[in-house]
Amino acid sequence: MDAGFWTQRWREGRIGFHQERVTPLLEQYWDAVGIVPGARVFVPLAGKTLDMAWLASRGHEVLGVELSPIAVSQFFAEQSLEPGIVRAADGVHHEAAGIELVCGDVFALDARSLERCAGLYDRAALIALPAPLRERYVWDVHSRLPSGCRGLLVTLDYPPSEKQGPPFTVDADEVHRLYGRDWHIELLERRDILDEQPGFAAEGVTALHTTAWRLRRR
Repeated sequence: MDAGFWTQRWREGRIGFHQERVTPLLEQYWDAVGIVPGARVFVPLAGKTLDMAWLASRGHEVLGVELSPIAVSQFFAEQSLEPGIVRAADGVHHEAAGIELVCGDVFALDARSLERCAGLYDRAALIALPAPLRERYVWDVHSRLPSGCRGLLVTLDYPPSEKQGPPFTVDADEVHRLYGRDWHIELLERRDILDEQPGFAAEGVTALHTTAWRLRRR
């Protein structure tokens, strides 16, 4: 699975992963993460999620990164914002109203862009990546976040034999394996959502949970 897979999905409008509302687990648990207003929050593989605008409305600076130029342009258009645009080695930076959205590869993101991030919000990045890329993503990209960085991670968990991702199943053991070396991990909630996701049931998935994790980098 490469960058072309996701850019093709956006070109064809096959974006069932996009939510037309702010993520409920974000609204419920963000305050519990303990990130002060004004802090810079990293939102990887952001798409055009409304969660970025919600975080900005809470007083945060937002740093998002997204491969698809279609997603980036649609985000600002739908928010009625006209971003300033700067081209850099790690992508095309669009910025307006406290939101900086980089159109580029998350693995190529300049370390200086991450070193000021006191917060991390990941709802759709970890579960979008197959296993080898998940390791690279956590150990290479998240390793550039500063000590003390706090985050909210949202994962999905289903029997892996019943569906091929994306989104991929990431169970508790894998979260602890990936993050246990460098992060303090705390389970906030594990919720059964199969009844809310008929598409999964139609594919033969018999159990589906979403889990919210609170993270703090050592």
